Amino acid sequence: MFRFFETLVAPTAKAPDAAPPPGLWPFYWHFMRQTKGLFVALFAAGLAVALCDSMIPLFIGRLVTLVSTHPPDALWPVAGWEMVGMAVLILLIRPFAIFMQNLVSNQAIVVNVTNLIRWQSHWHIIRQSWSFFQNDFAGRIANRVLQTGSALRESVVVTINAVWYIAVYGTSALLLLGSVDLRLAGPLVCWVVIYVTILRYFVPRMRDQSRKVSNARSLVSGRIVDSYTNILTVKLFARSRDEDAYVREAMDEHGEEFRLAQRLTTLFTLCLTTTNAALVVSTAAIAVWLWLEGLVSPGAIAMALPLTWQIVNIAGWVAQNVTSIFENIGIVQEGTLSIAVPHSLVDAPDAKPLVVDHGEIRFDDVSFGYGREAGVLHDLDLVIKPGERVGLVGPSGAGKSTLVNLLLRFFEPEQGRILIDGQDIALVTQESLRAQIAMVTQDTSLLHRSIRENIRYGKPEATDAQIIAAAKQAHADDFIHDLEDLFKRKGYDAHVGERGVKLSGGQRQRVALARVILKDAPILILDEATSALDSEAEAAIQEQLSTLMAGKTVIAIAHRLSTIARMDRLIIMERGRVVEQGTHAALLARGGVYARLWRRQTGAFLDDTVAEEVS
Repeated sequence: MFRFFETLVAPTAKAPDAAPPPGLWPFYWHFMRQTKGLFVALFAAGLAVALCDSMIPLFIGRLVTLVSTHPPDALWPVAGWEMVGMAVLILLIRPFAIFMQNLVSNQAIVVNVTNLIRWQSHWHIIRQSWSFFQNDFAGRIANRVLQTGSALRESVVVTINAVWYIAVYGTSALLLLGSVDLRLAGPLVCWVVIYVTILRYFVPRMRDQSRKVSNARSLVSGRIVDSYTNILTVKLFARSRDEDAYVREAMDEHGEEFRLAQRLTTLFTLCLTTTNAALVVSTAAIAVWLWLEGLVSPGAIAMALPLTWQIVNIAGWVAQNVTSIFENIGIVQEGTLSIAVPHSLVDAPDAKPLVVDHGEIRFDDVSFGYGREAGVLHDLDLVIKPGERVGLVGPSGAGKSTLVNLLLRFFEPEQGRILIDGQDIALVTQESLRAQIAMVTQDTSLLHRSIRENIRYGKPEATDAQIIAAAKQAHADDFIHDLEDLFKRKGYDAHVGERGVKLSGGQRQRVALARVILKDAPILILDEATSALDSEAEAAIQEQLSTLMAGKTVIAIAHRLSTIARMDRLIIMERGRVVEQGTHAALLARGGVYARLWRRQTGAFLDDTVAEEVS
């Protein structure tokens, strides 16, 4: 039975069919409609439990009436089956209803619906553009994904239970008390009016304050994660106290918002407990007065007092959970700021996979500036022939990395287009585009997984033999065999830590090279690919890179000009435009921008040997 309910929903079975909408209630419905059958079942089970519970005060009053109006020897013959029915409802029907309610809630909803929301939120977010992640804390985004799942589920479940309890108990109490004497129902009618008024005043304020608390909590989480992620920088600059102040500011802000939320909770509880006390006292006073006047029986008093006390307890339970409900609604509202964000870079409706037969790259009148008026690239025209090895040279801010980011379609050109083998990359799928491009970046980060998994990232179906061969080609095999992590995993099974922090910069670079070697894409981008290596390792890997580059279209960015001097063509960029291009020897002979950069790096002594080799 447990397994049946636990498998009613497969949270990660499929990708979502639509993006989460930005509005709060559409956002709720987007996820609830996918499992609406479970919530209907929970609604039905909650109704059954509430009806059973509302019958208990009636049974108490009825028993008092039976005992007070029948002698002991006549009680069982007259009311035996009636009492058996009461016992069956309390001993069998009510426990079964609660059991079914728990099965639906605990086994079917709590885990599955929570993880369904988290999975689909993660699925949507991981397909966001690179700029999306540049504009927020990774810790805050992750926190929102994790918390929104549980908050949305909990707020819906508790609301369903609260609605039923209030509706069923309130209605049954009015009917039962009114059937005895309408005056007994008077205090309850007044209580309902006051209760609704209290809710209308406090609930919106608690909802808004909960959203502020959630925002402040996420800011604390984001700043703490930011400090931990950059702990080496914190240590190197001895800035622990500054990080304390950075986190303290966010924590104090959260504390202030949290205190305001707690004030509302305390005032809400005070108003509610006072109203509840007035309900019990006034109902008891009227019941006793009616009994003294001979208008009601002792059984009516025995029913009325437990009934009102039960309503008071339910109202108290609702009061406690209203805070939780609106705290969770606040978390969901805050979560929509990251989750319900439309993708800024999407595939065209009829996008096709990119097919690379030759590897020609063409930038056709491309302009781009990250939305700034000054811009970065201006009317850039550039053709890279199939199999050509091109070096990009220029000062920082010249547009080299921007050009590469546009080729990878991390951003869309503001003007012009980019073609690979005649195919506009805006009209092909992003996944297929990036599958055809291998890149080694200057700031190499690895996944917090094993060496084997990191290298296999370049080619998921690769065998262990292929992984080792790639590592050897990248001169990484030797140091990999000496690795051992905290859990005694060795060699290719050793984990590298967050972003690869357990490895040196050179080791990370070699693992990244192995990953690219294994990927074996027709277009290769090297962005300061050997910058973290010592001279001996760089010289050895340069030989391997020559082999790796064979037959590929290559774009290499390097500030050390000696590493790209042997490229087929060097493209010199300044202020977003191509100002020179040609071979190393031709550019030196021209005596322009490149020659000036070369002299600056070589201390005004030209390396005639290199010049002769590449001419």
